[in-house]
Amino acid sequence: MNSEHYTQIAGIKAYRKTRDYYKDKAFLEPLFLESLVAVGCNPADKNHYKALWILELVAEEQITLLLPYLDSFCSQLSHFHLDPAVRPAAKICLFLVSKKGVQLSPFQEEKIIEGCLDFIIREAKVATIAYALRALFRLGKKYPWVHDELRLILSRELDNPSPGMKFVVKETLMHLKNADNGSS
Repeated sequence: MNSEHYTQIAGIKAYRKTRDYYKDKAFLEPLFLESLVAVGCNPADKNHYKALWILELVAEEQITLLLPYLDSFCSQLSHFHLDPAVRPAAKICLFLVSKKGVQLSPFQEEKIIEGCLDFIIREAKVATIAYALRALFRLGKKYPWVHDELRLILSRELDNPSPGMKFVVKETLMHLKNADNGSS
C-alpha cells in the first residue's frame, strides 16, 4: 500500500467536508480507492473505520467502484466491532442489496446476512441496527428464513429501548407483515 495514502487515511477527520474531499479523491484515483479498501477491510488496523467512512460515501454515489472488492469487504463484516466501523459497514450493506446494477454472489449475500445479524445481536447503536434490518429485510425476499429470523430477533424484549429503536422495530415488523400479505 502507498504510505502517502495510508498517512492521508490515518489523518481523516469526521467532518463532512473532509470525508467528501477523500470521496472525490477515491473517484479520481483508483490507487487511493484500493488503499481505502485495504485499510477498511482490515479490522486490525486502528484506522479501518476512517476508511469505511469514505467507502460508505463512495458506495452511496458510485457503488460500482466497490464491486471488485466485495469479497474482501463481505469477508470482514463479522469482524468489525468498533461503533465507528459498524455503522458505515451496515450502510454499505444496505446499498449493496438495494442499488440497481449490483449482482451479489451467494457467498457475498451469506456474508452480508451473517454480518448484519451480528450487528443486531450485538445490539449496536440504533442507526447501525436500522441499516442492518433494512438490508436483511431485502435479502429476506430471496431467503425467506431471514424474515423468520428477523421476527424471532424482534420479538425478544428489549430493555428500555430508545424511541429510535422502537421506531425501527415497529417499521421492520410492519414490512414483515406486509411481506406476509404479499404487498411488500
